[in-house]
Amino acid sequence: MLQTGHTLSSDIEFSFEGLEAMDSGTTQPKPRQRIIDTARDLFRKRGIRGIGVDAIADAADTNKMTLYRHFGSKDDLIVTCLREAAREADEIWDDFEKAHPGDSIAQLNAWIRCGAECVVDDSRGCDIANAAVELAEHDHPAKRVIEEFKTAHLKRLASLCSDAGIPNPELLADTLWLLLEGARVSRQSVGIKGPSARFIEIGEAVVAAFARSNVDSRRLGITSKTQRKSGKRLSAISA
Repeated sequence: MLQTGHTLSSDIEFSFEGLEAMDSGTTQPKPRQRIIDTARDLFRKRGIRGIGVDAIADAADTNKMTLYRHFGSKDDLIVTCLREAAREADEIWDDFEKAHPGDSIAQLNAWIRCGAECVVDDSRGCDIANAAVELAEHDHPAKRVIEEFKTAHLKRLASLCSDAGIPNPELLADTLWLLLEGARVSRQSVGIKGPSARFIEIGEAVVAAFARSNVDSRRLGITSKTQRKSGKRLSAISA
């Protein structure tokens, strides 16, 4: 006979999770991580609005009760999935710094090439950008995660452009950011052979143009100084 406050389904649920924990030989992730991994995969394939918690729990080889014990609602699960995507993106930035310590230009080029890989290899685009489009409610808890992530990474890109000594670093960062966002949309709309295929070429050309403007400005400054000095000498001679 079941104890007061218990249900048959909850007893079975805890029994299954207990067996998973006792099975030290298994490499299967724990239920919470399975739910997150499964939800992220299904959100990407079918869209956030196109999949429900029942299907997620079933695909994660668990049940809805377990899902709701780890996540209070589907919205909470969405937020967790987006935070995990953001954490993975942060790790990529760290990889740039480790691969090219102290070389901002090399890190910037690495960002461009990484962006190209994401565009080419992933036809579904950015998880966080896709979520921003799907979640139309302004008060959805995921909106804050999306805004914080995009803002932080844009600032990080602008800082990298500034460290590289490129003038108007914020403008360059905005340009590259919009280029990447647009390339992802182009990849989904016209395929891998569309304009997105030239992302590296276009990105490097943009960086080179901004860098060249800095050199031209310096040359213009030197020329102006030389002209002023020449004018002073002519004035002194004529006097």
